[in-house]
Amino acid sequence: MSRLAGLKAATSISDLATLLGFKPKAISYLLYKQPPECKYTTFQIPKRSGGYRTIQAPVERLKLLQRRLSDLLQDCHDEINASAKRKDQIAHGFKRDRSIITNAKQHRNRRWVLNADLEDFFPSINFGRVRGYFLRNRDFMLQERVATVIAQISCHENSLPQGSPCSPIISNLVTHVLDMRLVKLASECGCTYSRYADDLTFSTNKKDFPFQIAGPSATSADRAHLWLPGEPLKQVIERTGFRVNSKKTRMMYRDSRQNVTGLVVNKKINVAREYRHNIRAMVHRLVTTGRFEILGPVTRDKKVVLEKCPGTLNELHGMLGFVDSVECFNHSRTDEYSASLKATYRRFLFYSTFYAASAPVLICEGETDNVYLTHAIVSLASEFPELVELVGAGKARLKIRIYKYPRTSTAGILGLKDGGSGVLCNFIKDYPKEVARFSGPGLAQPVIVIYDNDEGCKGIRSVIANILKVKPTGTEPFTHVYKNLYAVPTPLQEGVTSSKIEDFFEARIKETIIEGKTFDEGNSIDPHKHYGKKVFAHKVIRPNADKVDFNGFRSLLQNIVQAISEHRKSFRPSALGPSCSPEAE
Repeated sequence: MSRLAGLKAATSISDLATLLGFKPKAISYLLYKQPPECKYTTFQIPKRSGGYRTIQAPVERLKLLQRRLSDLLQDCHDEINASAKRKDQIAHGFKRDRSIITNAKQHRNRRWVLNADLEDFFPSINFGRVRGYFLRNRDFMLQERVATVIAQISCHENSLPQGSPCSPIISNLVTHVLDMRLVKLASECGCTYSRYADDLTFSTNKKDFPFQIAGPSATSADRAHLWLPGEPLKQVIERTGFRVNSKKTRMMYRDSRQNVTGLVVNKKINVAREYRHNIRAMVHRLVTTGRFEILGPVTRDKKVVLEKCPGTLNELHGMLGFVDSVECFNHSRTDEYSASLKATYRRFLFYSTFYAASAPVLICEGETDNVYLTHAIVSLASEFPELVELVGAGKARLKIRIYKYPRTSTAGILGLKDGGSGVLCNFIKDYPKEVARFSGPGLAQPVIVIYDNDEGCKGIRSVIANILKVKPTGTEPFTHVYKNLYAVPTPLQEGVTSSKIEDFFEARIKETIIEGKTFDEGNSIDPHKHYGKKVFAHKVIRPNADKVDFNGFRSLLQNIVQAISEHRKSFRPSALGPSCSPEAE
């Protein structure tokens, strides 16, 4: 049964609880027994445009319930769109596969771009509207008891609270009627319409902007950007239970900067130049001092105000990721992709991931080695307290970070996209040059490259030899390459001249048959007869980790611990003081 069918079939709070993965008693307690004053925390945050926004944040248990409801309704919404073969490219806020980028895309390279704002968006959607929507909307038409409980879960003080996980999806559902009517009005006037939450945008290339939608304010000639909503637009909005904020209706012309949900849309979608410059300045400050400041909310005299305050690595990473996503949208990583941005992003990633790491970093040759090593460390936890700690109930917490090869743009920017000995060669070769760019505090934690000690490692040994002027033999437990960079080859067993990480498994586990196929450790395999390392890691080792004998990994782990110990003995802290707070990673 589909999620939508299950919701339509629900007749009681028990049925709804099952769909939400909650016990009926837990929902009843949250809705009817917990005091209203204990359900939400209310506070204000300053708006960049001035004034304050009231946030009503639910307590954790209620927040979880609302998040489950949000997921359920989003699944139902997707199912409805798929059934109706509706692309739904009108509303872009708080929706899967939609963003401020997809919203801005609709209004690129236009003569006129008008931004309007719905006044008191969430507060205007009250309990009755929410309940009535789920009762009467033809896509839902839920049972009265179920519609009532949904409204009780989602509403607070007779409206959708700004801070609830389910307010966005419910507001989109309720506002769909408004979207349809505004699309019709825009189409009749030769305009394009889109909505992001309470932000409405209309654009056109017509010689004159349609008066039905908006016209210039006649009150002041020096406020040329301030326009007033047209009567037809006001009527459509008011008939659907909303109000347009006339003070925030603003026209942007082709010969000036046109912004849609914070993005410049004059020709292509772009981030404002000032935003880019600020990011570059913050990254420069970070890598030279270990600190940077960012504009954020600060409590002063029981009021929250916007001030410059210490920034975190997560905040800066998010800003860089946002600009990167815009660049990727425009250029799909062609040669046009901003070299300056790429260099700035790479500098940040190298600094935060390796130079200023808060724990030892292990870099293996690929994701399969990551799986082997993670489970080996956990399995031998009692012997290697330097690498892992047991936190009770059979759970373990790694004290090291194993670099994951992400399927995102950051891997390509960092030069660690696919793994393999060639990628590690370039990483080791570039490491001294990259580290030389930083003068902020760092290097406290070792970065350890782990590589197979076989024919494929010749390139790695040559690169290390170019840095040290001494070529590693492969018999040493580790090699100190540069600053906090170390290289650990897979240990050699007595009487052999090469090794790879799969050698540390017992023969019996490598003889496991999967779908009639046997394991082949080579890089070129016959897929009809054999399976490779990826299948071995994810379908043999990972699901059977508690039964696999990892004793063969003991020597490798000992060498890793030895490298960590060596670095900690030789490390001298920078005089610049502590870097950006670890919790920011």
